Amino acid sequence: MVGKIPLAGVIGSPISHSKSPQLHRHWLKTYGIPGDYIPMDVATHDLKQVLQALPKAGFVGVNITIPHKEAVLEIADLVTDRATLIGAANTLIFRKDGKIHADNTDGYGFIENLKSGAPNWNPTSGPAAVLGAGGAARAVIASLLDAGVPEILLTNRTRVRAEKLADDFGKRLTIVDWVQAGNILEESALVVNTTSLGMIGKAAMRVPLDGLRRGSVVTDLVYTPLKTDLLAAAEAAGCVTVDGLGMLLHQAVPAFERWFGQRPEVDSLTRAAALR
Repeated sequence: MVGKIPLAGVIGSPISHSKSPQLHRHWLKTYGIPGDYIPMDVATHDLKQVLQALPKAGFVGVNITIPHKEAVLEIADLVTDRATLIGAANTLIFRKDGKIHADNTDGYGFIENLKSGAPNWNPTSGPAAVLGAGGAARAVIASLLDAGVPEILLTNRTRVRAEKLADDFGKRLTIVDWVQAGNILEESALVVNTTSLGMIGKAAMRVPLDGLRRGSVVTDLVYTPLKTDLLAAAEAAGCVTVDGLGMLLHQAVPAFERWFGQRPEVDSLTRAAALR
């Protein structure tokens, strides 16, 4: 008897904007793996029922995106420590014993993207300035602390959200008021924008950027456009810049490997496939 063709996909609402299908389909084709990766727009009230039905249709796992990344923690049977710490999951594995295993690979993708785009970056070289305190910031902060960054200067438009992260992650986080955000750039070896500011269709990045210092590393999780105003200003100031597309590519690597049994490579063809 021939086994089922392995299927994976991404669940969110909306989902039509996702670049994950072209990325995973590129890898499936590159490695000659029979299978497919399907975008699925699923409403919150249908999420549990859909997740329980998918393995019966041959699905080996799915990615989870907005607005379901927190809700799936309540549905999963097993949750990794890092997904628990971050408070969200972006990857589900449907195990052969019927259990749903939830993980978060966003932090892994962020660090791998930094290593790739700024190979000389040393986590211990100085503080990291993190703009934003949403779900993406939690993944970034967890990965930076794990990598050995000595201090994180966290700033957010709503201070109370930043204070919640400081409560969760401890003494290496220092909260800075949003109106002072421009002042922390000068002392930071790494600057990370985790907000949607500067994204196509969103508000512009209004933080003063003249404090960016030559040689520091600046990365933006926004990848539409690939070169945001933040990255353009950082480039002009002599900083090392890392765009946000690589995080999307690298966070997909461990999921693809778990689902399809092949560790994919992130290269120029992968980037091209995601940008199609």
